[in-house]
Amino acid sequence: MEPKPDYNRISTSPHFKRLMHKKKRFLFPMTLFFLVFYFLLPVLTSYSKTLNEPAIGPISWAWVFAFAQFIMTWTLCILYSRKSVQFDQEIEQIKQEAAGRTKA
Repeated sequence: MEPKPDYNRISTSPHFKRLMHKKKRFLFPMTLFFLVFYFLLPVLTSYSKTLNEPAIGPISWAWVFAFAQFIMTWTLCILYSRKSVQFDQEIEQIKQEAAGRTKA
């Protein structure tokens, strides 16, 4: 049976702190953008007439904005999926360091 990892030592390691900093720098702006973009539609439709104007024929800007939310969600998911590969590689390095093995 393998010994349990020393989570206190892992959480104070420079490699782990650097990973967490990278993740926060990536996730915070993405989350903020998502929330603002997502809640902008109901706020603008409630307190503004801008989105009720026709954009393309009978299609209003509200429909264009709503469709753009799907595109935004897919784009953010793709970006995160690609970035998570890098995070996973760093996590594997941290796990190996914690187990006493260093991968070059």
